Amino acid sequence: MNINDVIKALKEYDGEEITLMEVCGTHTASISENAIPSLISNKIHLISGPGCPVCVTVSDYVDKLIELALEGNVIVTFGDMIRVPGREKALKDIKADGADIRMIYSPMETIELAKAEPYKNFVFAAVGFETTTPIYALLLDEIIKQEIKNVQLLTALKTMPNVIATLCEADNKIDGFIAPGHVAVITGSNAFVPLAEKYSLPFAVSGFEAEEILASIYALIKLRKQGKVINLYKSAVTSVRNEKAFEIVHKYFEEYDAPWRGLGIIKGSGIALKKEYTKYDAGSRELTNDYSHQKGCLCGEIISGNKKPTDCPLYNKICTPENPKGACMVSIEGTCYNYITNNRK
Repeated sequence: MNINDVIKALKEYDGEEITLMEVCGTHTASISENAIPSLISNKIHLISGPGCPVCVTVSDYVDKLIELALEGNVIVTFGDMIRVPGREKALKDIKADGADIRMIYSPMETIELAKAEPYKNFVFAAVGFETTTPIYALLLDEIIKQEIKNVQLLTALKTMPNVIATLCEADNKIDGFIAPGHVAVITGSNAFVPLAEKYSLPFAVSGFEAEEILASIYALIKLRKQGKVINLYKSAVTSVRNEKAFEIVHKYFEEYDAPWRGLGIIKGSGIALKKEYTKYDAGSRELTNDYSHQKGCLCGEIISGNKKPTDCPLYNKICTPENPKGACMVSIEGTCYNYITNNRK
């Protein structure tokens, strides 16, 4: 079928109501930017899952970064993290008060910063999923090889399979998953086979263009109630994991029971530095608290697909992209951000 036939079939779909979850934040952004909900039947419901790394990071993590900055450490981070609220403040607030917060585009920039100022201690905020964890492992590899003594990592690294299992166990009425393309580049599409078979649900590994996402939605409808995985992103994803990435990650990291915003502790869903590399860890395993400084924030229910952003009493009132009260409104991959900027329904 060509794409016009796919769009026609999706628009005219009149079968049972079906709910599909996109897990990746980049998919969330693409679905919103391309107005995909307007191209499909109102019997096909698209909901967003816990695929935005900033959105699923617990507030305790933000407060730890703030604590480290106030102790005199230089915090090195990507731009999104600087605006995520902790209990009382965000990194941007203490930066305005004089804390040394530096935004970078590549983790490897941390090494050059540390070499230039060896009398300062640098803490890199390592947040992400399987996609970015190998890069952080390579960063640590270089730190050790070059004998750099003034860099640590504060990690909030998550893996996808166990959180998806948690959503399925919660009986969230999900009929299929648009599986995360970027993650699958590292894990391979086979990573989702055990989930598909256990819960009798289809998974479509998808690229990020509108046509690719529409094709994935069409495939999921055709595979409804079948425990199958279909790879529609073969230009980048194979069935098996990237062994080089796996090896470098597991040289330095190991699985642990990680905290997720709004979802609690999920067994085996995180990656943390092994104990022999504790001196490079700024306290990552201590971070479990997940509180909101703003009552009424529904981030936890939104990232699990139980609520839409428009259900939140703060949405587009006191919580906006310019003044976010919850993590889902901060990142360009966040569900709330995409609903408000692209008028997603």
